[in-house]
Amino acid sequence: MIKIKKGLVTVIVLFLMSCSYPRLDDTNELPSDYTYKIGPGDSIEIFVWDNPDISRSVTVRPDGKINTPLLDDLIASNKTPDELARDIEKGLAKYVREPLVAVMVNGFNGVYQQQVRIIGQISGGGGGSSQGGGRYSARSVPYTKEMTLLDLMIQIGGIGTFGDGNRSSIIRKIDGENQQFGVKIDDLIEDGNLSANVKILPGDILIVPEAFF
Repeated sequence: MIKIKKGLVTVIVLFLMSCSYPRLDDTNELPSDYTYKIGPGDSIEIFVWDNPDISRSVTVRPDGKINTPLLDDLIASNKTPDELARDIEKGLAKYVREPLVAVMVNGFNGVYQQQVRIIGQISGGGGGSSQGGGRYSARSVPYTKEMTLLDLMIQIGGIGTFGDGNRSSIIRKIDGENQQFGVKIDDLIEDGNLSANVKILPGDILIVPEAFF
């Protein structure tokens, strides 16, 4: 059995705690052309003007397609509501004279590239595995414009009992490459430090590690 001196353990722990990522700031703004894209599981309302019999509320299937009256297996995923409306108009033009279509999204999931994903020591969550004293969970939530770290914490119910909020990090794609930045959730939630309330962008991945005890 290998014995490790208490002093060495302390040094290792302090070293790990010092390994932090550069702090995230708000220099990366939401792209000016950002538009929500429909994703699997979204609930959408299709209005065909002057044709209520072919207007429908439908749910996007896991394969990204929808069925509407007169149109089957129409690809909806990864399109904006306006793009989908134009596609439906083209399809209906075979049956309806000059169709005019509007698409509204009611239940939001969005495409994976625009979702915000959270993994680690978080409250609730959809599944996970027990590790150490806590439980690793993972969730994804749809991005909403002007979302901040505080908004995200409210939406998921905060971090778990064993989470280390101030060692948390966000992985963000910048210029096509994934970069990792530190965030201070404990400072934000426990101390009310609003300077830690950074902006969240579509596609961000928040990682909440287990705290050292």
